[in-house]
Amino acid sequence: MQTIAFYNLKGGVGKTAAAVNVAWHAARWKHRTVLWDLDPQGAASFYLGVNGEKSYKAGSLVKGKQPVGRLRVPTRYPQLDVIPSDISLRNMDLKLAEPGAGRGSLKRLLEPLGESTRLVMLDCPPTLSPVAESIFAAADCLVVPVIPTHLSLRALEQVRQWLDDKGLRHLQVLPFFNMVDRRRLLHVEMLVKPPAAMRGGLKTWIPYSTHVEQMGEHRAPVGEFAPHTPAARAFQSLWFELAKRLKL
Repeated sequence: MQTIAFYNLKGGVGKTAAAVNVAWHAARWKHRTVLWDLDPQGAASFYLGVNGEKSYKAGSLVKGKQPVGRLRVPTRYPQLDVIPSDISLRNMDLKLAEPGAGRGSLKRLLEPLGESTRLVMLDCPPTLSPVAESIFAAADCLVVPVIPTHLSLRALEQVRQWLDDKGLRHLQVLPFFNMVDRRRLLHVEMLVKPPAAMRGGLKTWIPYSTHVEQMGEHRAPVGEFAPHTPAARAFQSLWFELAKRLKL
């Protein structure tokens, strides 16, 4: 089992849409996939039509009283399950800060899923906190959507520095440009000459698209309702490139 975390310190960069679309493609290619919606807002759960099916307490999870595998909910897509968000996740920082929890808590929770799961994908809240540290310790790969702007790049640089400071150098960081608007000169310039912060990242970029915005209306990945659009093709390419990097 490999664990892929979709993360960005900055909100509003299209992280959840990327997580949902890549998880959908992974399942289409017969990889048994679980997407855990760790963001209390629950957008990934909403997109996949499974919000509200399960309720749990973050404290019970961290203490091992509630096996995470029992929380998985099948979606209408074969090979793809979701662990829905719960409002109690807003308290997860406090629970991870308690004695006996620590950095490895999330990794321990995920380990039993390896018996029946090929990929775990985490849709992460935009924060640097004990939750983020536990996510980074559990993940094999950190996929970071970046809008081609200076503030979004700054957030990526802050994450890289934080990982170095915490000694989490094992983690593979894979940024990619997202919500790209080629009518904007700055976006085009960064595509042509990627900044140093994007080193080692994915080459695929996702265009700004109304079809991505329509995911909320259809409650489905873009490939389900608009399969021949530039956004759908871009997400497919992103999955292929990511799968190659992870040797899937």
